[in-house]
Amino acid sequence: MKNTEIIQFLKDNIEPLEREFEGKLYRCSAHLKDGTYLPCVVFQNPEPTVNRAIKRLKEERTGKSIFAKSSGVDGYRDMVKLYTTGGNKVNEYDIVRVEISPFAFPKNILSAIRGETTMSWTGFGVKMKDGKEFGFGTSFLFEFFQMPDGYVANDIDEILNHRYMSISGELKEHKVPFMEWPNDYDEKAIYRERQYFKCYLEGI
Repeated sequence: MKNTEIIQFLKDNIEPLEREFEGKLYRCSAHLKDGTYLPCVVFQNPEPTVNRAIKRLKEERTGKSIFAKSSGVDGYRDMVKLYTTGGNKVNEYDIVRVEISPFAFPKNILSAIRGETTMSWTGFGVKMKDGKEFGFGTSFLFEFFQMPDGYVANDIDEILNHRYMSISGELKEHKVPFMEWPNDYDEKAIYRERQYFKCYLEGI
């Protein structure tokens, strides 16, 4: 697929997430030239990120950054490091084909997840179209989630907020917020967020 074909596929098949400082995010899977399969890739236009980097670097160089004032560290160097070496990235010219990711929740499903269950943790249940229920959770990332065997993200029928999977195999309600994990919380039965790569693509 050429870049124009990738862009057309994304616009035709994937409803983007909207982020204030990043613009539209298109979540999919990608195949690379060497045969590598990346199940979780976010495509986005580089312009919002570039513009934000320019602004942040200018703030650091002129001493206007809140972080530089409060910490006294070399904020400019840290910002350069963040924008040049941070994050998982894949080059657009190494990608030969993209497809729908089995790990990207549809936008309407994501929008049904209601806030943190407790500080830095969102626990929720997922009811599949066949009626089976599973426990999910994340500390921060919502772009992609590991899925139970035999299921893909489009099999999800309903989000059950603030739930956890117990060691007895029952989906139970969390206290909101909670100070200590429930005694019967089954950590191994919780499907967590997946890490992903970013690909910056002009024209998207």
